[in-house]
Amino acid sequence: MPKFAPLTVPLWLLITCGCLIGAISFGSRAGMGLYMNDISVSFFDNQTAILSLSLAIQHLVWGAAAPFAGTFADKFGAGKSLALGTIVYAAGMALIPHSTAPIAMHVTAGVLIGIGVAFASFTIVVATFGRKVTPERRSLAFGVGIASGSVGQLILVPLAAYLIDAYGWQNSLYILACLLLAIVPLSLAVTGKGEPEVGQPDQTARAAFAEALGYRSYLLLCAGFFVCGFHVAFIQSHLPKHLQDADLPLWVGGVSLSLIAAFNLIGTFGAGWLGGRFSKRGTLSAIYFLRAAVIAVFILTPLSVWSVYIFSAFLGLLWLSTVPLTTGLVAQFFGMQYMSGLFGVVFFGHQIGGFLGVYLGGILYDASGSYEVVWWMGVALGVLAGLIHLPIKEAPVPRLAVATAAS
Repeated sequence: MPKFAPLTVPLWLLITCGCLIGAISFGSRAGMGLYMNDISVSFFDNQTAILSLSLAIQHLVWGAAAPFAGTFADKFGAGKSLALGTIVYAAGMALIPHSTAPIAMHVTAGVLIGIGVAFASFTIVVATFGRKVTPERRSLAFGVGIASGSVGQLILVPLAAYLIDAYGWQNSLYILACLLLAIVPLSLAVTGKGEPEVGQPDQTARAAFAEALGYRSYLLLCAGFFVCGFHVAFIQSHLPKHLQDADLPLWVGGVSLSLIAAFNLIGTFGAGWLGGRFSKRGTLSAIYFLRAAVIAVFILTPLSVWSVYIFSAFLGLLWLSTVPLTTGLVAQFFGMQYMSGLFGVVFFGHQIGGFLGVYLGGILYDASGSYEVVWWMGVALGVLAGLIHLPIKEAPVPRLAVATAAS
């Protein structure tokens, strides 16, 4: 394991480097849907289900590794997690053009990128941000960190589309792998690990996870976040092909994903601001109900370039706006000591949803030649998630409530 000198950095440097990391890490894989057609035609006789399964495995492995990555960052430092994860992430990206067999694609695009992005995720960064600000400002700090992922998507998805057109899809992946390695030096500025907050009792990791898994509101949060993963992964992976099937050019898919990212900047900042002033639970329910409505209108409206752009703008406002509110609730329930690891468990639910969104998209498309069933599944799940969040209790676990009252 590489040695990192302990660094004490000013908050502005931590936030700057952390946001750059979030942008590069999230943005590099956000355009994988642009490769769906090229890889399927080049390697797999135009079968979308194979790469769909690889990307689904990526989501599942990312989610399964997230609690371990978060706990590693909590105990040993976020910088170490980010640097180690980036090396694995870049290796997976660079090996995709050599993965001509399905099993090889599942390992590179699936397992390696999944593990790498779990340890180099913006969720590791935002937990570090949360430890440096007051509880009242945490939702906003989370929003800033999460918005950095949208900046990455906004810049790197159209860049990936340009690189595919200019240099070929294989070379574009090599370039993205080199870009990812910039995270390693940036990670030196992201310092800090999990410690009890002032006035709160110390706790072991085992006790923290046992406490969380016995807390009803936390389990409801995990169930609701499953739906977020389903929506995001399905749309990110399959929207470009859905548009190509309607005889719209590939660049429309790239612009669509970029518009989602652009409007998500407003959505994540707005959600972070709302979460510091109003009910996080109620805001989350509203977001999921609105997602269901936006998707329903999209699939009932005749498809055109402008209908795609309008859909992308409205969906972008709701895209990752769930994340600062969800992370804020985890911090409110349990404090910051094991924030990365406990959010990792919630995120695992998100990635199970992502696995199903990506894989069912490919399977049902190959079976029917259409994504219609999966779109309607997204509508139904959005309504369900809105209902699931309503019973959540916005309060610390009894252990912290007693400690706060005593202090």
